[in-house]
Amino acid sequence: MQSTHEISPAKVEQEKLYLEMGLSEEEFEKVKNILNRRPNFTETGIFSVMWSEHCSYKTSKPLLKKFPADGPGVLQGPGEGAGVIDIGDGQAVVFKVESHNHPSAVEPYQGAATGVGGIIRDVFSMGARPVALMNSLRFGNLTTGRTKYLFQEVVHGIAGYGNCVGVPTVGGEVQFDDSYEENPLVNAMCVGLINHDDIQKGIAAGVGNTVIYAGAPTGRDGIHGATFASVDLSDESDEDRPSVQVGDPFMEKLLIEACLEVIHSDALVGMQDMGAAGLTSSASEMASKAGTGIAMNLDLVPQREEDMNAYELMLSESQERMLLVVKRGREKEIIDVFEKYGLQAVAVGEVTEEKSFRLIQHGEVVTDIPVDALAEEAPVYHMPSKEAAYVKTFQKMENEVPHVTDHGEMLKQLLQQPTIASKESVYDQYDSMVQTNTVVAPGSDSAVIRIKGTDKALAMTTDCNSRYIYLDPLTGGKIAVAEAARNIVASGARPLGLTDGLNFGNPTNPEIFWQMEQSVEGMSEAARTLKTPVVSGNVSLFNQSNGKSIFPTPVVGMVGLIESLEQLTPNFFQQPGDLIYVIGETKAEFGGSELQNVMKGMYKGKAPAIDLHVEAKRQKQLLTAIRQGFIESAHDLAEGGLGVALAESVFNGKGLGVDVSLPGDPTTAMFSETQSRFLVSIKPEQQEQFEAAIENAVQIGTVTGDETFVIRANDEALIDEDVQTLHELWKGAIPCFLN
Repeated sequence: MQSTHEISPAKVEQEKLYLEMGLSEEEFEKVKNILNRRPNFTETGIFSVMWSEHCSYKTSKPLLKKFPADGPGVLQGPGEGAGVIDIGDGQAVVFKVESHNHPSAVEPYQGAATGVGGIIRDVFSMGARPVALMNSLRFGNLTTGRTKYLFQEVVHGIAGYGNCVGVPTVGGEVQFDDSYEENPLVNAMCVGLINHDDIQKGIAAGVGNTVIYAGAPTGRDGIHGATFASVDLSDESDEDRPSVQVGDPFMEKLLIEACLEVIHSDALVGMQDMGAAGLTSSASEMASKAGTGIAMNLDLVPQREEDMNAYELMLSESQERMLLVVKRGREKEIIDVFEKYGLQAVAVGEVTEEKSFRLIQHGEVVTDIPVDALAEEAPVYHMPSKEAAYVKTFQKMENEVPHVTDHGEMLKQLLQQPTIASKESVYDQYDSMVQTNTVVAPGSDSAVIRIKGTDKALAMTTDCNSRYIYLDPLTGGKIAVAEAARNIVASGARPLGLTDGLNFGNPTNPEIFWQMEQSVEGMSEAARTLKTPVVSGNVSLFNQSNGKSIFPTPVVGMVGLIESLEQLTPNFFQQPGDLIYVIGETKAEFGGSELQNVMKGMYKGKAPAIDLHVEAKRQKQLLTAIRQGFIESAHDLAEGGLGVALAESVFNGKGLGVDVSLPGDPTTAMFSETQSRFLVSIKPEQQEQFEAAIENAVQIGTVTGDETFVIRANDEALIDEDVQTLHELWKGAIPCFLN
């Protein structure tokens, strides 16, 4: 069989093999102009992965520039493996979110597992120790065998990798909707800690320095994975299983320790993980950022399989691999560190003055490409944008109050909705306590881990209500950031910054691109107003099949700082006699709500409105009150409104209940999803101080000790239920087929 790198450049062009790889006619012509010749098969493959949406952000780059990336604490913004923000005392937090959607659709266990492995490498490639994992998952409704299978295997994949690698999975979110039936979303987030002096960058600096390959040998798994992630899924996508990588968490654990040891050597110049596009992206990006070139001998690359050609070696996305640049003459001390951990590390090339990406195999030059052409000079497209027609219709609709006849029964239905119901069957699969730093485990507004050796802690969350973004992308984008910040503040933390996972359909559709445009605009405005810079992120497009797109889902991962563990605030009521308050007025806003989903089976109308200045003011006031010791518990009001939040606040096994009287229309008071609201409890003796500190706070009742859930409206009984009954409905709603 003819080796692929021996396929003649003429045949590549004549048979239009570049189209199969993902390059357009225009892009192939641009490649020829750059090289002043036809590219060979390997070079065509390299251009195709580096110019894919997954690697180059060629349609989203103009939008990403809108994000505010700077702030007083930002030490590293977008452009490296992960973002870095100062947390004081010479320490910093490192974090990023990454998607693995397409792989998870065709091979859910390995797709999810390698998504976790990849995001961990992004963090420790910066020199940080990974201390926590989060995730944000979307599936179709749990009514089909395929959706149940995807759900089960994705969760098992996340658990299988995270539990073995020794990084706790401390929280996340799972939502269910028909729009994700064919295209599940699997977004993984990793958080790490680092000392300022240890921050690394992925640069290939210093002409003559040595390029070292470390970690697992290269196999044929994951070839063209970046291109696979940059096209629509289709009925033939199962044929792309070879594009899904296979992970080894035990090797990753060794790789973490080895890399965190070598960062203390001044022989190390730069380090980057081999993620999407594998050896191609890591080497070319490191050189381009440093203004240098790289020459590599592919015969030296460790190989898991025999007779691998240049195309396969360069496009493989085998896992658990790192690329390092080391000062010439000091290779052995770096290699010795990896060998101490039983890992292979091999010198495979050198940094060159000529800014070219030059590859040699079997004594022949198989690739010679200007390095900037692969990274900095990839094509950028300004796509046409058109407001979706349905949005205009929705904006003209008046807010209506749904007719609910039995509020108790409706609350029971809402508590059993998979998006609202307990995710205990999911997070029970995860080891959330490894490393022994977890203070608040999965199931709260935010997860919290302590920072060893200090009195400080980190709060973290992932959020996005895609229904709001579907109805109104601009407003929905604002809400995604604001809700994440509310979750952080409710835990007693100051929001530091965010990372985004932008999941959308096909950007060549003007209405989809308009959704992207508007969402990013809304997120950017919220990030500026709430002072949460966007320091890292990921774009996943083409999430659609058979012409049907997912709901636009720009996931927000946010991290906050708790200055003292004394300020850690639970999301659950604490003791009988405490007073219950709602902060913020409630309006009749049901567009995109869980109530609308239950009653109509669809989403229409206006998304809830949001005033970001009001949002910022309330968050600041609540955080100040928490620091002053006035708050016993705090909970963000989100899906299902106040009714669901009240129920969740007594699901903590303390034998508590509530006695609440609601003003105004009971359906609006119970189930509206008006934004910028918190549910808090305080001690009676601090009522005067609390009310002086917080504007728009209305007392609605008290915490009781009799495990009854009593709600009155306009002096009439609305709900009188046993807390245990509600808890069992909420806890048992998602089938336990995950075990």
